[in-house]
Amino acid sequence: MEDMYHMDRAMNGLQDIKIKATDVNVYYGDMHAIKDVSVEIEDKTVTAFIGPSGCGKSTFLRCINRMNDTIDICRVIGDIRIDGEDIYDPKVDPVQLRAKVGMVFQKPNPFPKSIYDNVAYGPKIHGLARNKAELDEIVESSLRKAALWNEAKDRLDSPGTGLSGGQQQRLCIARAIATAPEILLMDEPCSALDPIATAQVEELIDELRQSYSVVIVTHSMQQAARVSQKTAFFHLGNLVEFDDTDKIFTNPQDPRTESYISGRIG
Repeated sequence: MEDMYHMDRAMNGLQDIKIKATDVNVYYGDMHAIKDVSVEIEDKTVTAFIGPSGCGKSTFLRCINRMNDTIDICRVIGDIRIDGEDIYDPKVDPVQLRAKVGMVFQKPNPFPKSIYDNVAYGPKIHGLARNKAELDEIVESSLRKAALWNEAKDRLDSPGTGLSGGQQQRLCIARAIATAPEILLMDEPCSALDPIATAQVEELIDELRQSYSVVIVTHSMQQAARVSQKTAFFHLGNLVEFDDTDKIFTNPQDPRTESYISGRIG
């Protein structure tokens, strides 16, 4: 039955559902930050979360790899499943989950280590390489996937912090994909970058969706329109509308989406 479902979706040009969230609520102490959010996110697709500052898009993103667990006053209620598995099940190890669900932050944050060690760090911890040759292979392939190999291959022993901002962000993407994740979360990955570096990262995001389910939080509607196939509009902790990106931007169904896109709320 499951196979029929996958075949049917593939024949209709649809991707499989990778992440399914049902009735998710998030509280910071007494503050209700996310209200009854339900959404299905497809595999091999870029999904953009847009909305005004403080609308809950980053908070919801952090539910998908349990980053909110690290905040004492934060409570997450509801159901989030990746490939049908409940990621908040007590049996799930958040460290293992975060190897499967990579994360790239707003500000490039390479470790104070060499370029090589930045990328090798995750595979070493998770025992993904049996020897130095395998580790070398993972490092090279991750840097290639992050479109950084040609710039970095002659300086692998140099500190990652010595790279330019755009290169550092691509290094962080290489570090995230080195643990062979299935999902990549990106929290405003270009907001600290100049336009040229932004264009390079956007081009990279487009390539990465062939291998990963990519979810990107962005404050730039232009960026969402350029890189994503699906867009979710958040407002005051609610998921107001979720649809194909071109539909959200050309024919939104909810007046709040229309107001935000035309610049009347934000």
